[in-house]
Amino acid sequence: MNLVRCSENPIVTPGLYPWRKSNVFNPAVIIDQGVFYMIERAAGGLRPFHCFFGLLKSADGVHFTHVKDTPVFTPADLGFPFGSIQDPRVVKIDGMFYLNYALRPSSYGYAPTGMGKPEEISYTYPGEHGNPESFMTRSGILQSADLINWKQVCYTTQADINDRDNILFPEKIDGKFVMLRRPEEWIGPKYGTDKAGIWITSSEDLLSWSDPRLVAVSEQDWEYKKVGGSAPPIKTDKGWLTLYHGVDADNVYRCGVMMLDLADPSKVIGRAKSCILEPQEYYEKFGLYIPNVVFPTGAVVKDTMVYIYYGVTDTAICLATVPLNSLIDFALEGN
Repeated sequence: MNLVRCSENPIVTPGLYPWRKSNVFNPAVIIDQGVFYMIERAAGGLRPFHCFFGLLKSADGVHFTHVKDTPVFTPADLGFPFGSIQDPRVVKIDGMFYLNYALRPSSYGYAPTGMGKPEEISYTYPGEHGNPESFMTRSGILQSADLINWKQVCYTTQADINDRDNILFPEKIDGKFVMLRRPEEWIGPKYGTDKAGIWITSSEDLLSWSDPRLVAVSEQDWEYKKVGGSAPPIKTDKGWLTLYHGVDADNVYRCGVMMLDLADPSKVIGRAKSCILEPQEYYEKFGLYIPNVVFPTGAVVKDTMVYIYYGVTDTAICLATVPLNSLIDFALEGN
């Protein structure tokens, strides 16, 4: 699969404002009225590691500028001023923007090791609760009419498990909201998988969700440890084009692609055996945080091309493009 990396990568880098001084990564991206909008995950430092959402815009999908010089949403807006909000994904349904996010209620920091996942540092702040669930990552949904003013709709996962990579489909299916998720503790015979996988659920009102069904689990060596959703699926005539990430035994993050059935997206109708994007360039292998990470969280289509936005080493944001039809064929042929 011949994805073309943008010659100006990384296209969005840390700095400019104190709240995004050290890290910008894993962005949500959407095209609205011909304009590219990006919601970045940003942090001012690693110790402590408090993450916020900033809003940027672009006419060409490459050169982004901030809409505001302050975050558009912070963990304090959810009642956790010392926590972090993470990994946004955005869709627009019936004229309203919906943003999936992950919340880490507790305060924490990281000490990079250069060998994969950093060592975690715990912090205590006055008034912060110390319940076990405060150290879990819980997911939820925000909504907005303008991408600037957001309000909480619901939590989509329970508080006592790590459940990230919640991703809404960009339109209702059979009259229902449909969402992918990745509960890390759902492993073992009861769940039909021995590694964290991708599940799917639906709702009529975003408040009550159906019992999740397992969609995909690890199959190849490059996704040995776990798989999870990446960007909101893209609707095509042949199915839902769905990017996902896989983590191998050495904690290297790559991106894969599958096709889900249009009417019943719990059914995988095509899945490429090979990854479509892996760490190759220096900025994808070395950074401030975790080495060897490409982590797409945004994918949009413009003029038959798919623009894939991805975080690199949890440090900066990059862009790669590929023809839509080529990506569909690659997934359906199971290369």
